[in-house]
Amino acid sequence: MKIYETWQGIKEKYPRLMVGLGNFDGVHLGHRQLIGKMVALARSEEATAAVFTFHPHPMTVLDPDDAPPLLLTPQAKEQMMARLGVEVMLRIPFTMEFARIGPREFIDGVLYRGLGASHIFVGYNYTFGFRGEGTPALLQKYSREYGYRVHVVPPVTVEGEVVSSTLIRKLLSEGDVARAAKFLGYYPFVESRVVAGDRRGGRLGFPTANLNPDEGLLIPANGVYAVEVAVDGDLFLGVANIGTRPTFFRGNSRRNIEVHLLDFRGDLYGRKIQVHFRRRLRAEKRFSSVDELVTQIQRDIETARLECARE
Repeated sequence: MKIYETWQGIKEKYPRLMVGLGNFDGVHLGHRQLIGKMVALARSEEATAAVFTFHPHPMTVLDPDDAPPLLLTPQAKEQMMARLGVEVMLRIPFTMEFARIGPREFIDGVLYRGLGASHIFVGYNYTFGFRGEGTPALLQKYSREYGYRVHVVPPVTVEGEVVSSTLIRKLLSEGDVARAAKFLGYYPFVESRVVAGDRRGGRLGFPTANLNPDEGLLIPANGVYAVEVAVDGDLFLGVANIGTRPTFFRGNSRRNIEVHLLDFRGDLYGRKIQVHFRRRLRAEKRFSSVDELVTQIQRDIETARLECARE
């Protein structure tokens, strides 16, 4: 997949371009429906499938205090897009200057003059341009004048609920990673290099990998989770603790992610691993003694094995 940070000159590089518009945070089932339809049509017509998105998230520029945490890092989003068959990503830097572009100006200057898009794919609730005044209906209105076709993808529902990044963020903030996975189409995950910790887990008999994920990424609610960990292409079951380790620290300790890999032998320091959250086992709690904590960890490991075996 080719990545560009401008729309200028793209029409000359890709004369038959189909474009999906959106932020695509999470690349969830709704996004996958849009991308799948676009890629299938592009392949059937020997055209190029592209997505037009932004970095950073527009809300971090327009209203930083209310900007949502991300479901995926930019790198993870790019990798998913490529696997889904997207050939070109237009990852446009979002600025206040860009935010002032009106909907008609966007259609004329970006979609028509810059991209020469023949087909445009959008979600049913997509908005664009100054103050979000552009809509799918507006794209339809100007389609004949600018020579493109508009494909509006209807909402995708799971168990009676519309798939959305907002809903997925809510579920993750509640720790319901198993339900979030139904809307994402994959288990939510974090990817990080393993950093040095205080080695307390090793002294307790449960060595842990300490993670330091990208800032701005949404981390599930505090608690203990059954996880699957990818290490250099191999998968291991594990138990992860997200929280402030209240048994050892009082007050406002920094949130921490520690993962104990089951049936793994080796040194993970400095290695990049991917931790997929499969199910929340329990809330984080403070134990009255280290022995009580060790007993609970043993139970958590047994529960994790049972839960993952059922799936």
